[in-house]
Amino acid sequence: MPASVRQHYELYPYPDYPLFASVRRPDTYANNLDALWALFNGELPPPAGRILIAGCGSFAPYPFALANPGTPITALDLSGNSLKRARLHCLLHGITGVDFVPGDLCDPALAPGPYAMIDAYGVLHHLAEPLAGLRALAARLCEGGILRVMLYSHYARREEDSIRRALRLLQVRDPEQVRRMVAKSGKRSRLRNFFESSDEVASRSGLADALLHPQVTSYRIGELLELIAASGLALLRFAHRGALPEPESEIARLRELERQRRAPGNFVFYLGRDVQGPCPEKEGVYRLNPCLAPALAPWRLAPLHLPGRLGHENAALDGAERRFLRRFRNPVPAADLSRAELVKAGHYADRLFLMRCRA
Repeated sequence: MPASVRQHYELYPYPDYPLFASVRRPDTYANNLDALWALFNGELPPPAGRILIAGCGSFAPYPFALANPGTPITALDLSGNSLKRARLHCLLHGITGVDFVPGDLCDPALAPGPYAMIDAYGVLHHLAEPLAGLRALAARLCEGGILRVMLYSHYARREEDSIRRALRLLQVRDPEQVRRMVAKSGKRSRLRNFFESSDEVASRSGLADALLHPQVTSYRIGELLELIAASGLALLRFAHRGALPEPESEIARLRELERQRRAPGNFVFYLGRDVQGPCPEKEGVYRLNPCLAPALAPWRLAPLHLPGRLGHENAALDGAERRFLRRFRNPVPAADLSRAELVKAGHYADRLFLMRCRA
C-alpha cells in the first residue's frame, strides 16, 4: 500500500458519519454470515466461521457486528485514525467482540485466515496493485468462503475521475481549496455541476475521497472479469443496483450499458472459494434471517421497509407478509410448504430474508 494512501486516510478518515449515528439491526440483514453462507452454500456456516473486514474504514465494524453477534470479527485498516473512530463508534453503541488490527491487507502476517466471509467494499481500487490485494484476500478464505467486493466503474466515475485528474495537475490537495474553487466557478461549470449533484462531497472526508485520493483505479466490465479470473475465485453474483441474479445475464447487461457509455453505479459482487451452491427450492428447510426476528413482532403495525441489497428493491412488508415470515423462526421443512408457499419462500430466500438449507 503506498504511503500516500495511508497518509490520506490518516488525514481524512472515511466515512465521516456522526459517532452517534445508529443502524437498525434489520437493515444489516445482508451482512449476516448465516444468510450469505446459506445463499451460496445451501447450509449454515461452520461453527468456527470468522469475518474479516479488509479496509474497514471508520464505520463498517459497527453494522457487521450488529448483524453477527457472537461471531469473531477482525477489522483491518492501514489508518490508525480510522480504526480509532471505528472502535469508538462500536463502544458508543455497546458493540464488543471486534478485533481492530492496523496494517496493510497485502501483508499475509496480518489477520491470517481462514475466514468464512471477507468484506472489501471500496478498497481494492485504492491499491497500487489491486490483483495482489485480491489474491491476498482470496488466500485467507476457507473452503466455501465468500468475498464481497465493491470496485469503481469507469462509466460511473467518469466525471469524478476527470475532475480528480485536473486537480492533481493543478496540485490541489486540500478540500477547502477545492471549495474555494467551486465558489469562484461559473454556475454551469463542470465542477459546480458535480458539487450540486453529488452527496459525497458534502463532508470534508467525502470530498477528499472522491476528488483528492492519491490512488484510484476504475474498471470496465472486461477488465473486471480479467481481475476476477486471475484471482482464482468464482464469480457468484452481482449485487449493485438493478443487477440480474445470474452472473452471465448481468455481464451481458453490463456490456450493453457500457456500449451506451453508461453504468448502473459502481460494481458490487460476491466471489467464492469452492462454494457448494444453493439448496434446491423443494428440498431442505427454510429458516428466518436472525437479523429480522425483532422486527417481525406481531404488535408492529406499520409496514416494514428494508433496503434492497442484491440488486433489486424490496417491497414493504405488510402484516400478512410479516406473519408468513414469522413462521420460519424455527426451521420449516420445504416438504411442509404448499406450491404457492414454496414460491414465496424462494422469493424471500433470494432476498436473504430467509435461509434455505439442506436438511
